[in-house]
Amino acid sequence: MEKNKHKLVIIVGSVRDGRFGPVVASWVAEQAGMHGGFDVEVVDLAEIDIPLALPAASPKFAGDDYPRPAGMAALTSALEGADAFIVVTPEYNHSYPASLKAAIDWHFTQWTAKPVAFVSYGGAAGGRHAVLHLENVLTELHAVTIRDGLAFPNYFTAWQDGRPLDPEAPGYAKTVLDQLAWWSAALRSARDAAPYPA
Repeated sequence: MEKNKHKLVIIVGSVRDGRFGPVVASWVAEQAGMHGGFDVEVVDLAEIDIPLALPAASPKFAGDDYPRPAGMAALTSALEGADAFIVVTPEYNHSYPASLKAAIDWHFTQWTAKPVAFVSYGGAAGGRHAVLHLENVLTELHAVTIRDGLAFPNYFTAWQDGRPLDPEAPGYAKTVLDQLAWWSAALRSARDAAPYPA
C-alpha cells in the first residue's frame, strides 16, 4: 500500500439471490480507484461463511482469542487492515440485511475509530432506512459514520449497463470519498499516536 493512500474496504452487504449489490459495489470501487486516495478491496459477504449463532463471549472482550470460523478469516483480516469502509446495502423491510448484521456482530475492534460511509439502494427511499439503522449500530462499535452518502432510489430503473443514469452521481461519490479520505487520515494518525480508549 502506498504511504499516502488509505486502505478502503467496500462491503457488499446483500447475499440474496439475484442481488444488485455487486453492480453497485463495482461502480463504487471504480469511483474510489479514480479518486486516487485509496487502495481498494471489495469484500462480498456472499463469499464468506458467516453463521448467525455467536459464541458466548463478546468479541470486544475476547480480542484475538475470539473463536471465529476459519471461513471468516479473510473478512476479519480485511476489516482489521482497513483504514476506512464503504458499506453497500439494500433495504429489506425498512432495514438492512441479516448477513450484514452478522458480519458486524462477529467483530468489534476491527471497526473501532475508523470511518464508515454508506451507499444504499432500494425503492422510493433508496435504502435510507437501512443506513439509519446501520449508523446506530456502527456508532455503538465506536466507528465514525460519515454524514454524506449515496442513495439510489428505484435502482431498477435508475441504472443502465452497470452505471447510474444520474449524471451527478460521480460528483456525489467524489464528495463522499473526499470526506472519507479526510477522516481516514485523521483517525489513522490518532490511532498511531495513542490507543483508542474504548
